Parts: sequence; C-alpha cells; structure tokens
Amino acid sequence: MEQDLDSLEIAEQKRAALAYLTEAWDEAVAEGIDTDIMAHAALFAALSDLIFTYGEDAVADLTVSLPDRVRRGEFSLQRTIQ
Repeated sequence: MEQDLDSLEIAEQKRAALAYLTEAWDEAVAEGIDTDIMAHAALFAALSDLIFTYGEDAVADLTVSLPDRVRRGEFSLQRTIQ
C-alpha cells in the first residue's frame, strides 16, 4: 500500500513538473526562441543536472537506451498506428 502511495506521489510530481516545463517552453516560444534551441537547452539542462546528481558514467549508461526508446515512440506525442 505504501509503495502505491509513493508511486502515485511520483506520478503527480511528474505531471506537475511537465506542466511547469510546458509553461516555460510556451513562454519562451512566444518570446521568439526557436523550438530547436529550446530542445537543445532542455536536454543540456537535464543531462547536466543528472550528471551532477548521479555522475557521468551513470548518465552515459542511461542514455545508451535512448535510441531504442525514441524508435519505440516513448517520447512521441502523436503516434501513427501502422
């Protein structure tokens, strides 16, 4: 039961974090910042924070799985059903 509560709390924090990031993203785009520049800045910020917390080796291990996850559509908001 406690694990379920922890999972729910983490899921809620993830939703809140995404809402904050989406709001900041939209504001930056409205100010004329290109979405490609925003994406690169967001990736840099995320990776550098993870490296600060977990170290370069752990983050390198994490990023190894990204190509397959991207290909599976885990980061796609609009998915095409084939």
